[in-house]
Amino acid sequence: MSRTEEFEELRPLLFAIAYRILGSVSEAEDALQEAWLRWETTPTRPASTKAYLSAVVTRISVDVLRSARVRREQYVGPWFPEPLLADPYEDPERSAELSDSLSMAALLLLERLTPLERAVFVLREVFGFGFPDIASAVGRSEAACRQLAVRARRHMDAGRPRFEADRKEREELAGRFFDAFREGDVDALRELLAADVHMAGDGGGKAPQLANAVIGSEKVARVLAEFAPQIVTIGVVLEPHQVNGQPGAVFRDRDGKVVSAMVLDILDGRVQTIRSVINPDKLGHMGPVADAWALRREADQVRRFQADGAS
Repeated sequence: MSRTEEFEELRPLLFAIAYRILGSVSEAEDALQEAWLRWETTPTRPASTKAYLSAVVTRISVDVLRSARVRREQYVGPWFPEPLLADPYEDPERSAELSDSLSMAALLLLERLTPLERAVFVLREVFGFGFPDIASAVGRSEAACRQLAVRARRHMDAGRPRFEADRKEREELAGRFFDAFREGDVDALRELLAADVHMAGDGGGKAPQLANAVIGSEKVARVLAEFAPQIVTIGVVLEPHQVNGQPGAVFRDRDGKVVSAMVLDILDGRVQTIRSVINPDKLGHMGPVADAWALRREADQVRRFQADGAS
């Protein structure tokens, strides 16, 4: 097997590792590109290509994360991971770990860890790597890696998000939620929301957003119900879709360009959290991105016209 074939065979795994460490599709792809360049130029063949490339991608991702931390601390408004519509890596023996670690709630929890803790947790708890390979990847002793793993697991367990166990029930509730959203039905929305539901949006200061933060079923239901008619009048459509392994939707303009992505956390038969990502820098991997500011202006014009007509 050629080097290219070996790399391409491992690409889904390498991307899955990098994305979970970085929370960014674009940065994960850049990490893979750098790993490929190193792999292409290394003079020797390692005993295990999987271990070697996983270590390279991990080290690159940790370095990128360290510099990204500064930018994220200066970020305008809430910072959310880049939405991922499909995980390219599958492993039936670790499906639960892979699914749990992909959610936005879990990725945001990983943000609380140090870069090394995050890398060790991802390699050990999500992908099941042995400590010798982890030690090689992060440049620490096995004993140090075990300590990092214990600390990371403690932090994650303390705040680990829980979701509806029955996927069918979760999808059914999400379907009812989006139907109520399209119709702007305040009462139906209120019934589906947890009393302390939290809604937040990530625009990064580069796009108008639904809300920085709205808390409580009454307020969230009313904001959503007021927002729905506005986007319908300008041709924005909602496409239900799995986002980071959770029920969600992609919003597109009349030309099919991506406007935003929304993801729901569902527990105990209610929507607990609603997160939307509208920062155009985080949507490019999903296709051409719409001009959200232009859509906002168009919606405002329609609303003013309707108000003038009503008066």
